[in-house]
Amino acid sequence: MTFSNSSKNQIQNRNFLSPTGFKFTVNRSPKVSFFSNSANIPGLTLGIANQPTYLKDIDIPGDKIVFDDFNLKFLVDENLENYNEIQNWIRGLGYPESLNEIYGLQSQERYSRAIDSKMMDIYSDGTLQILTSNMNKNFNVKFIDLFPYQLSSLEFDATLTDVQYFTADVTFKYTIYTIES
Repeated sequence: MTFSNSSKNQIQNRNFLSPTGFKFTVNRSPKVSFFSNSANIPGLTLGIANQPTYLKDIDIPGDKIVFDDFNLKFLVDENLENYNEIQNWIRGLGYPESLNEIYGLQSQERYSRAIDSKMMDIYSDGTLQILTSNMNKNFNVKFIDLFPYQLSSLEFDATLTDVQYFTADVTFKYTIYTIES
């Protein structure tokens, strides 16, 4: 192996990825985006097919990828504006008390790249921006057609001796995500 080939195999940037260097934006819920304090790049799993043989079955790569959920934790503002953005979105998707809740999800503005313009606009695209160790933009994780399906509760407790501000967890499903430089 020559020196030039071995240098191509080495990592050029020796800085490590920081767990605090991120910024999340979701088109439909800008108030949640501002207070985000924890997010993940979801894992993925490739299905496995089984090729039978007379001695031992052989695992071969399958054809479907299963994407893990996208989880976001955010600080809840005093007026519950960001919490209600997510709660109203879930209510509109689920079992609304009135048609106004589902109609409230519809607007002139498109929040996702829905293929058919006649489809209900119930999704939203989002971007998790990953920052360098110097807090400069490094790359984006783009989520297509996000929708929330789980929102944590807010537990009030008068016995606490120290103020711990509320955080809420929201879990999203999505069609696909891509990592872009």
